[in-house]
Amino acid sequence: MDKKYVSTDNAPAAIGPYSQGVVSGNLLFTSGQLPIDPAMGKIPDGTIEDHAHIVFKNLGAIAQGAGTSLDNAVKITVFLADMADFQAVNKVYAQYFKEPFPARSAFQVAALPLGAAIEAEGIFQI
Repeated sequence: MDKKYVSTDNAPAAIGPYSQGVVSGNLLFTSGQLPIDPAMGKIPDGTIEDHAHIVFKNLGAIAQGAGTSLDNAVKITVFLADMADFQAVNKVYAQYFKEPFPARSAFQVAALPLGAAIEAEGIFQI
């Protein structure tokens, strides 16, 4: 099956040997997005809510770069450095994803790259 690699300047460049996203068939698979401001190239100071907004905007930018949108999300996975942030992130999440909501997993991990408090990845229909 043919694959298309997605790259957009509206989301942070990869910080390792991976693509921002890959389209296979009619699905887009994104790499995990940290709260890196694409204009700054780093994680800005801010709250977990501020960082969640950046993460979901980055996912949206990659989706748009592939010709789709957050409205076509099938599955979102959210990684948190502290599960105590779940409710705050959930409130931000609900501003980006609408009913019928995509499937989702959210769990705490031991650590995230660059000391981030949140990372998210997604699968989208094209």
